[in-house]
Amino acid sequence: MASLDDLFSGWGTTVLIGVGVALAAPALLPAVGTIVRPVAKGLIKGGLYLADTLQEVVAESGEQLGDLIAEVKAERAAAPTSSEPK
Repeated sequence: MASLDDLFSGWGTTVLIGVGVALAAPALLPAVGTIVRPVAKGLIKGGLYLADTLQEVVAESGEQLGDLIAEVKAERAAAPTSSEPK
């Protein structure tokens, strides 16, 4: 069986890196925030533009489909009832 020494043998460096990151984070986060915020805003703007464009395309497609259905119904109503659809 593995002893506790074997279990924790590689953790010294990892713990030191973790403590260093925890101590440096308050100083680094504001600097990272000034870089990340504009990128996030750009992604959100792009997503909103894409959503608006997609909404317009769906609305236009719905209108065209409705017009097509109305046209087919009008042709069917005007056609003699004895003929079969072609």
